[in-house]
Amino acid sequence: MVSSPVPPWSWQILDRADDLDRVPPAIEEARAQQWCNFVLWRPSRLPEGCDLSVGTLRREAPPGRVEAEGRTPWSDANPSGYRTEISGGGRRLRLKQFLYDWAFPAADHPCLWGSETRPAEIGEGRVVWLGTDYLGHRAASARLARTTVELSVLEGEFADDEIVALFAALRPAVPEAVPRVLATPFAELSYWARHPADMVSVPTGVFRFHRRGREHEGDWTPSEEVTAFLTAQGVPVSAGGFRAESAATFGDGSAVRELEVVYLSVSGGELRLTVQLTGGGRLAFPPERDKHPATAEVCDLGGRPVHLGYLSAEFGACDAWWQHPDGYDLRLLGSAGAGLGREAFLGLVAGLDAGLRLAGNAEVLG
Repeated sequence: MVSSPVPPWSWQILDRADDLDRVPPAIEEARAQQWCNFVLWRPSRLPEGCDLSVGTLRREAPPGRVEAEGRTPWSDANPSGYRTEISGGGRRLRLKQFLYDWAFPAADHPCLWGSETRPAEIGEGRVVWLGTDYLGHRAASARLARTTVELSVLEGEFADDEIVALFAALRPAVPEAVPRVLATPFAELSYWARHPADMVSVPTGVFRFHRRGREHEGDWTPSEEVTAFLTAQGVPVSAGGFRAESAATFGDGSAVRELEVVYLSVSGGELRLTVQLTGGGRLAFPPERDKHPATAEVCDLGGRPVHLGYLSAEFGACDAWWQHPDGYDLRLLGSAGAGLGREAFLGLVAGLDAGLRLAGNAEVLG
């Protein structure tokens, strides 16, 4: 018997920015899931002496600036998000959940950017990163089925083991949402792919990317056309256990253009490939290190250099830059996890490079 395909995820959206709740309402995860373009997670076990509050939901609405508690101050975007507090015995921490979708999540843990971080396994090939967040708080971050889950300690002390155990105990609030969200292409989930909201200039990996400005960019290919589009451009539609499911062209409409391809694994691991004509986009060679602590080295790819950066040789997250003899610059970013460390990632780079048929094909970049 042939199983039926998993239906894509659909969620509720407010009609207007003016309809946003001025104070995010308290709604438990199972009911809040219908308002989220990401999988909502709930702890199945808490640190000793702590209780879980009912989380607050920020609903999605079209772009527009309104006076609403908890909305982003740096953009006119109104994406969905969920916030929970866990507290007890003079200790308190916050969990934030959302889809990080305006760029590739920097080093796979953007809230910890710039701090020394360390990974810990939390089961099913997943990794949580421990470090310090941008407010100076003890913090942690993980991506689970594409959801970015950020933890920040607000009061008291929580041991590493407690934080790791908390992430390992996260379970989907609505289990059937997991396969449906993963079956939905990034371009259909992403707020910034669906709305002409202001862009956000952020770091994306170990090496410095000449960041995009605030003016909205991104011409996303319809999901049903991605395979044919990439084949016509000479870009592989798969890489190891990852398959291309979204693609977009970014640029200023003339001299600067980059093709970006999102590859996803069945478990939600992500690769992001950027391709440009040599010197024709915002990838600058040789790449410069960004400020996040990481290891960087130059590896060999059939006689050509690959600039490779990573946080953990065992788990990633990895960032590779190289040039193709057909006259193209490339960058591959990867999420972190078991099987996505240095050696495995170099294998993905080699496989993608061997599958490229760019000469005379990548017309969207010409």
